[in-house]
Amino acid sequence: MRRHLLASSTALVVLLAAGSAWAGMDEAKQFLDTEINGLSTLSRADQEKEMQWFIDAAKPFQGMEIDVLSEDIPTHEYESKVLAPAFAAITGIKVNHQLLGEGEVVQAVQTQMQTNRNLYDAYINDTDFIGTHSRLQSAVSLTDWMAGEGKDATNPMLDVDDFIGKSFATGPDGKLWDLPDQQFANLYWFRKDWFDRPDIKEKFKAKYGYELGVPVNWSAYEDIADFFTNDVKEIDGVRVYGHMDYGKRAPDLGWRMTDAWLSMAGEADPGLPNGRPVDEWGIRMEKDGCNPVGASVSRGGGANSPAAIYAITKWDEWLRKYAPPGAADLDFYQSLPSLSQGNVAQQIFWYSAFTATMVAPKDQGNNTVDDNGKPLWRMAPSPHGPYWKEGSQRGYQDAGAWTLFNSTPVDRRKAAWLYAQFVISKTVDVKKSHVGLTFIRESTIRHESFTERAPKLGGLIEFYRSPDRVAWTPTGINVPDYPKLAQLFWENIGDVNSGAFTPQQAMDRLASQMDDLMARMEAVDKSNNVYHGCGPRLSAEKDPSEWLSRDHAPWAKLDNEKPKGETIAYDELIKRWTEHQ
Repeated sequence: MRRHLLASSTALVVLLAAGSAWAGMDEAKQFLDTEINGLSTLSRADQEKEMQWFIDAAKPFQGMEIDVLSEDIPTHEYESKVLAPAFAAITGIKVNHQLLGEGEVVQAVQTQMQTNRNLYDAYINDTDFIGTHSRLQSAVSLTDWMAGEGKDATNPMLDVDDFIGKSFATGPDGKLWDLPDQQFANLYWFRKDWFDRPDIKEKFKAKYGYELGVPVNWSAYEDIADFFTNDVKEIDGVRVYGHMDYGKRAPDLGWRMTDAWLSMAGEADPGLPNGRPVDEWGIRMEKDGCNPVGASVSRGGGANSPAAIYAITKWDEWLRKYAPPGAADLDFYQSLPSLSQGNVAQQIFWYSAFTATMVAPKDQGNNTVDDNGKPLWRMAPSPHGPYWKEGSQRGYQDAGAWTLFNSTPVDRRKAAWLYAQFVISKTVDVKKSHVGLTFIRESTIRHESFTERAPKLGGLIEFYRSPDRVAWTPTGINVPDYPKLAQLFWENIGDVNSGAFTPQQAMDRLASQMDDLMARMEAVDKSNNVYHGCGPRLSAEKDPSEWLSRDHAPWAKLDNEKPKGETIAYDELIKRWTEHQ
């Protein structure tokens, strides 16, 4: 199938160059027969109806060649290798869907925004940029686009309300700035087969006084990490550890922290999708405004608050005490194979985007599935720290979303928008989700094929069908310029890992640098209106004691940062989820 579509994609360019008409429905039907094969929330008649719309809408752009960019995860590999040539064969629009590392994608987006040069015709860009796009407005408001200039290229069967990440891509102005292509959550991962062993359970309860299970708080996570590393030590002849993480001074270390780590500890105010006034980055922005006022506690922020210091302290401590040797020197990508080796009991910070890797068979080197390919592990909600309050963000959810820029010529923008809609269409989405396991549509999550597959996916389907899902959210609107501010995190946190700075010193410096950067943004915005009136407006500094409180963020230091550990049985957790679906 793939070879056929690739060949068709090449052939269509020759055909169109010769001036021949392009029908596309025969190719569409073959694509539906062999690639989709019934895996869709639409009936076959509606699938053909949707494909016919794409064929008709693409007629003005037949023979055009467009360039789009995304990061290199399995979902986008499938789009690049299978869906792009299928789209070309069906519509006559050739797509070069390039895959790069996440950092390179961020750099390309930033460069196109700064230079106003059209590097790519569309991007799959994290909704972490929502505060940036809605302020700079170098991206296209999709709300305006779909109602105006792009209306004739907008699929009437798109069903925007079916996207579970719609709120993540909505700016403070209420407009939609991106449309999700893939989503995955940062969850807790554990070896259920080890947790269920009677001898291990008995020893744990004897030592800690409560049941071994899914940790509800960080105290329990720490107890479990210590227990497997220093008490259990070895299982079936393998040296085991109670924790896995990474610490190399690199950009992905910054995402490790901005992906809600401070919020998981409880640094932010309650509120979804992000804490307000203080969010998970520690940036304060009043609930009735759009102007960030600071990150330092002295300005009412939380980036160097006691909860933030606690979060960084625990990351560094656990990495050194309970992770396999050398983990502190690994970056995110180097650390990924660790779990499949089968020597780690749990991981507090694990991206569900890699579920596809963790369900690979044993003969591919995955030691975390049984002989029948059923996972020995499960995923569950990540535990929260002692500063966390009910109603707060529980963790991070990545939403890679299609983003268009004003710097892209309108005809190329429309052609790219057609491709974007194709790969997130109801016709395609169920099959794509089976490949990448990164869900964007409510209708897909509820599809019967995922009910059948759920037992082999370690809790992923149960999580995405649960009411808890909404508490896992991306970076929000408080962050006025994502790429500029994100860089500050890894540079400062890296100095904690190296031992050059204590967590307090690093977070004090980080908060100060964030404020300095936002002060420069404020000056530019006031003179040139770059941020359309929603740039930072730093508040005057006060003694931090005037801000620290027991009632709101920034939270005052707790007398006891390690309350008694609390766990829940996994089966009880699943029961709660399914009862409320």
